[in-house]
Amino acid sequence: MLNMHNSTAETPCMMGPCNGTVSPQPLTPQFPLGVVVFLALLMVLLVLVTILGNVLVILAFILDKNLRHRNNYFFLNLAISDFAVGVFCMPLYIPYALTGTWHLGKGLCKLWLLLDYLMCSASVFNIVLISYDRFLSVTKAVSYRTQQGMMSNPVVKMVAIWVFAFLLYSPAVLLWEYMAGYSMVEEGQCYAEFFNNWYFLLCASTLEFFVPLISVTYFNLSIFYNIQRRQRRGSIQYCESPGSRSMTWRFCFLLRRGSSLSETEDSASSVMRSLRPSLASNSTSPTSPVADKRDFSASFRANSQSRLQRDKKVAKSLAIIVCVFVICWAPYTLLMIIRGACQGKCVHPILYEITFWLLWINSSLNPFLYPLCHVRFQMAFMKILCPQKLTMLRSNDTPSV
Repeated sequence: MLNMHNSTAETPCMMGPCNGTVSPQPLTPQFPLGVVVFLALLMVLLVLVTILGNVLVILAFILDKNLRHRNNYFFLNLAISDFAVGVFCMPLYIPYALTGTWHLGKGLCKLWLLLDYLMCSASVFNIVLISYDRFLSVTKAVSYRTQQGMMSNPVVKMVAIWVFAFLLYSPAVLLWEYMAGYSMVEEGQCYAEFFNNWYFLLCASTLEFFVPLISVTYFNLSIFYNIQRRQRRGSIQYCESPGSRSMTWRFCFLLRRGSSLSETEDSASSVMRSLRPSLASNSTSPTSPVADKRDFSASFRANSQSRLQRDKKVAKSLAIIVCVFVICWAPYTLLMIIRGACQGKCVHPILYEITFWLLWINSSLNPFLYPLCHVRFQMAFMKILCPQKLTMLRSNDTPSV
């Protein structure tokens, strides 16, 4: 996101064109050699974890067709943005963080800022999109499954995420100095021209953090409320005497149950699909309508419980991803706004640097959060990393004849 190194001192260059008479005083603390080596090893380790973790997610989608469902494509989009953070943004920043001097030239500095803002913003918006998609799948199951049209296409939503992420910061990164008529960045430094512009930072942070935070909080609370409501309505009333094996008694069943039509219709339609073969085989035999009703009721109950358990896992995994996002992003966003307001005089550089790295730690953690409550991700990762173990587990699950 805001890849603006905090080694910039407040000099006249920050307020107008630099005339070369004032040399910037870096605020980066001078660590002993042993500390520098230790920090470098930690940073390199974080880079490797970020790259390998997100590569694993991308490979899982390529190799395992079971993951290629509409909602899982958003996890792929998130993995792509996090992978780019690990393969480009982090490595270029490490020498700058350790020395306080940018050695790669102004052109590469611009490219680095552009891509880092883009990838980190895209990562945030992907988390919002994942939360929204899970919200629809749990609270509006029927309409979610029957969605058609361009806006239901996951590719369209994925592209929209990248466009919005680009428009949020990239024009300012590229054009700010030309609009101002001069550059505020000293020689040997690399940070955005709007580094200390409090008004711009507040507006951008509102769109990049506060609005997403409110959105994902609403989606998660709605999901948990929906699940709790369904748990409280565990008892089911049935119609006493179905007149026939038609859909008439099915709707009687739904309305007497007291739940919303959209929720129970989804479970009922699933049950009807599962019972279709047995109903066809019984059509030629004198089967009691009461027996049909019992079969439907038992299947409906089992299907509802299965769906409820699945939605609980979805809610749990989503809540963990969102909590990690808040922990990683909130400290930096608040300090960035405070720092911009006081022109860098009230936030200690080391504290600011720690919160800055928290942003990238989020990209490192995301791949490990996917399989936490997703069996399909677990199986896909095991298929890549331990294929022999997966084969052994499947053979153990196969009943002997």
